[in-house]
Amino acid sequence: MQETLILDKPEQLKALGHPLRVRVLEMLGQDGEWQLTNRELAQRLGVDPGHLHFHVRMLLKAGLIELADSGGRGREKPYRAVAKVFRVAPELLAAGGASDLQAAMIDQVQRAHTRYSEAGAFRGAQLELKLSMEQALKLMTAFLDNARDNEDESADKIVLTLFAHPPAVQD
Repeated sequence: MQETLILDKPEQLKALGHPLRVRVLEMLGQDGEWQLTNRELAQRLGVDPGHLHFHVRMLLKAGLIELADSGGRGREKPYRAVAKVFRVAPELLAAGGASDLQAAMIDQVQRAHTRYSEAGAFRGAQLELKLSMEQALKLMTAFLDNARDNEDESADKIVLTLFAHPPAVQD
């Protein structure tokens, strides 16, 4: 398993454009050695294995997961994530090809808020200011690079989600 995979193809973003596929990738990426079959994934996610099969195939075709070397359990073949961290190439984001990914990110934020907000383990911040989108992208990239540089392997994993957009309602 590689440390980081840079997503630089539109089909990779499209593969992450469905909340169920994001959840599959999260599950397979929880532990570097974790390998799960389609049936095991379906059981853990509480979905129909036939329905999940389409989503697993899409992740496989996009190169985000792979067949594990350890062989199968009967007819079922185990899958694993190809990387611990997935990063979207800035030029792909700048091209506007990330609407599906953004929808999946919003779904993940909503699920995390429901699950962790009462326990105080969900934090959010929002700021409106006058800034070009190019400046915002530079700041976001610098922030994420700084976060990666300060990563503490002994800490629990968290998700940092950043969005930049014009106000939904104009003054």
